[in-house]
Amino acid sequence: MSTKVLISGASIAGPALAHWLGRYGFEVTVVERAPALRGGGQNVDFRGRTHLTVLERMGVLDELRALDTGGSPMTFLGADGRRLLHLPAEFAGGELEIPRGELAQLLYRHSRTRAEYVFGDSITALEETPGGVRAAFRHGAPREFDLVVGADGLHSNVRRLAFGPEQRYVRHLGYYAATWQFPNDLGLPPGSVGLNVPGRLASIGADHRDPARAGAFCLFASPELRYDRHDQEQQKALVRDAFAGLGWQVPRLLESLRHAPELYFDSISRADVPTWSSGRVALLGDAACGATIGGMGTGTAVVAAYVLAGELARARGDHRTAFARYEQLLRGYAEGCQKGGDRTGPFLAPRTATGLRVRNGLLNRRWVLNRMLELGKQVSGVELPHYELPEYEPLESELPGNERLEGELPEYTRESAGRFSAAG
Repeated sequence: MSTKVLISGASIAGPALAHWLGRYGFEVTVVERAPALRGGGQNVDFRGRTHLTVLERMGVLDELRALDTGGSPMTFLGADGRRLLHLPAEFAGGELEIPRGELAQLLYRHSRTRAEYVFGDSITALEETPGGVRAAFRHGAPREFDLVVGADGLHSNVRRLAFGPEQRYVRHLGYYAATWQFPNDLGLPPGSVGLNVPGRLASIGADHRDPARAGAFCLFASPELRYDRHDQEQQKALVRDAFAGLGWQVPRLLESLRHAPELYFDSISRADVPTWSSGRVALLGDAACGATIGGMGTGTAVVAAYVLAGELARARGDHRTAFARYEQLLRGYAEGCQKGGDRTGPFLAPRTATGLRVRNGLLNRRWVLNRMLELGKQVSGVELPHYELPEYEPLESELPGNERLEGELPEYTRESAGRFSAAG
């Protein structure tokens, strides 16, 4: 009898794990709180040999190359409109830069024929039994699984249920970020150009594939705020308050926010969990070792999904052995990548005028940029285990452009909400 695995989260880590476990013959269920695949979010990137090797082994690398934006150059302007700094596309884009929503759809397509997806539901309780885990759901009937994996992000529901309250594990890093879309009435080119003053960055740029659409990325320094994570109107008000009084295109940007149908808003934070498993429950991706922006979380999640599934297959479902080996192999790598998230806020929006001048002075020197790119590639590398992989033949429904399945996909927004790209 195959091992039954419940995965919470259908963003990136969850479908990547479902893809691998399905290939190994596990019986996989993915539950996602949202009613459909989530669109929007900033572009994400993959960099270095480790990331690309896993994508190639998954059989998705060629498809992702077809979705590559080519990277997003970034230009920072001062309050007087003068250019302070320009960062080329390769600085933020890595070897591959993909709209997050399109990556999520691709991973879903490659895993959906080997996994059960349940949208519009969430886990409300986990009870470990002698032979497995009993999961209760907000809407569905309780079910029994052999293993449960929390791939549900920085604010992981599984981590809260199985490990304890979020405040034990998630640390605020002093900044908040927001992205949304609006009509490109300004005729903006692709890339990112933004007003950068102490503690704040407000940037805009056209969509790479649809010039009629533009995206905003805003970041601001702030102590930890108390707000409802599911109340977008409250979040919009926080963004408007943070950027009130600024010139350039900021008033038009804030006006577009009033009509934005979808907003991504979150603190820049990091998760540090002392151990990534508890009994039959394990954490994956940002739930275990995440950083909101800049910590190469997407690439790390894809690598971690490969290793976790491979170790479970190698151990023939023995979760104690597999979970221990998974963490032993990846913790150091993941924590090294995660450190980049600690620097994202201070890098994009230094809190003082002196900090801005120092950053601009350094990064206007090409050799400094080149050195930072080299360091990024070094930290994103880890020696990958070689697992006995089953022969991979893409199912017909996994192939791009299969029109017969288009109607079966959940409602999905293909537009990406922010033009700023960070490493994960």
